[in-house]
Amino acid sequence: MPIAIKMPALSPTMEEGTLAKWLVKVGDKVSSGDIMAEIETDKATMEFEAVDEGIIADISVPEGTEGVKVGTVIATLAEEGEDLSKAKAPAVEEAKAASAPVAAPAPAQAPVSAPAPAKAASATVAKQSGDRVIASPLAKRIAAEKGIDLAGVKGSGPNGRIVKADVEGAKPGAAPAAAPVLAAHAPAGAQDFGIPHVEEKLSGMRKTIARRLTESKQQVPHIYLTVDIRLDALLKLRAELNSALEARGVKLSVNDMLIKALAQALLQVPSCNVQFTGDTLLKFSRADISVAVSIPGGLITPIVADAGNKTISAIASEMKDLAARAREGKLAPSEYQGGTASLSNMGMYGIKQFEAIINPPQAMIMAIGAGEKRPYVIDDSLQIATVMSATGSFDHRAIDGADGAAFMKAFKELVEKPLGLVA
Repeated sequence: MPIAIKMPALSPTMEEGTLAKWLVKVGDKVSSGDIMAEIETDKATMEFEAVDEGIIADISVPEGTEGVKVGTVIATLAEEGEDLSKAKAPAVEEAKAASAPVAAPAPAQAPVSAPAPAKAASATVAKQSGDRVIASPLAKRIAAEKGIDLAGVKGSGPNGRIVKADVEGAKPGAAPAAAPVLAAHAPAGAQDFGIPHVEEKLSGMRKTIARRLTESKQQVPHIYLTVDIRLDALLKLRAELNSALEARGVKLSVNDMLIKALAQALLQVPSCNVQFTGDTLLKFSRADISVAVSIPGGLITPIVADAGNKTISAIASEMKDLAARAREGKLAPSEYQGGTASLSNMGMYGIKQFEAIINPPQAMIMAIGAGEKRPYVIDDSLQIATVMSATGSFDHRAIDGADGAAFMKAFKELVEKPLGLVA
């Protein structure tokens, strides 16, 4: 009996993905655990393994297809010895049934009209009651990008459905003012004013970043608290530790030490190691730090779990591995989903101070600016010190200003007296 292989949910929040690459072809035999395809989610490109064994009878979603909904039939697996041509039928019919439009009921007194000529039927079958255009999600996206009015496109798919091939060769035309798909992809007011430009399609990652950060700023009441922190003692300790660790091939960065300080501060001020859930407050007993890493096309936050109880050298080795695999798109969902707080460091770009947007459902994020030589009062005298500005963004629904201030004080003390990080 044929088995329908469906688009998997590779993370709890995944709703759709891109079928980046097939690693099998029709006729190939697969066993449980074999890698069948590479699927791009909003965060990474992941390998999709076979669960059952059999022979690939049909591939119904070609590689490179974007916006494939979770649960969509993407291929069919047949048992060994089964007729492949018959085995693929159930999956194909299931896919057709899922996409077939539901016709609106006819008015009670509507007269029965004569059937239209066969030639005209194929050109109009894509139009249902109310002139609704039936098109695949990919065809809709391509049409939106090219400014193509789908009402004038003839569909060649099942039941006259407009597919990718139909719109790729179509000429741009004015789209109906009320077309919902265009409204979703071209915000009202977007104009180029005749300025030379290039349109770049948003990746799934960029769309997710845009949606989540917009939701955060609209729904989470942010409160920002900034402190200036002397780095001289931490820089001195870092140099000494790196000298001692050189033989082991470990090199600590300032960021590694700040990850440790952030985690310890959360453990010292547990009222900030929380998450707001609406009618309850989650209070975490462990500090898992999400660290912002810039990657091509976006940003990802790999997690150092239980950072408060790890040595700085262990954090350094883990971050080196996580950052490398993040840039290659090879992180597992468990390595970037979760975390109790985030760290975003833009000091390497010379940014003096900034306010980061909270990464929901977390309740705080620490923004780190560049360390720079500044006039600073030390022991009642004006001296020159290496100082950085750190700004904590807190979800005011979960964290009061006084608790946030206590947390910033603890973080400042840990950085300025860094022996506490290795004790």
